[in-house]
Amino acid sequence: MEKELTPTSAADGVEQALKVLEGKWKLLIMFHLFGGKLLRFSELERAIPAITQKMLTQQLRQMEADGVVRRILHHQLPPKVEYGLTEWGQALCPVLDALLKWADLRDDLR
Repeated sequence: MEKELTPTSAADGVEQALKVLEGKWKLLIMFHLFGGKLLRFSELERAIPAITQKMLTQQLRQMEADGVVRRILHHQLPPKVEYGLTEWGQALCPVLDALLKWADLRDDLR
């Protein structure tokens, strides 16, 4: 059941959603994980060469705490850890695609 929104509650909801995506690297990390991809930390590091280990760790931890990314620990020797999007994180794909199209529309209207 959808809750009834007011302009204030709608603005607050969108603002809270945008806070989950705040940060220089979160969107880039997400785009690498879209489509059900599971990547190891080292694979993400190679995919985003400008990010430091410390920043990648911080961003992944925040995204995991926010419920966007899941950390999968495989119990083996040596231990293997992979990162992937949660179902909620994966649901952002069409939203971000719509934002990208909206941004392109601005260029078309100029």
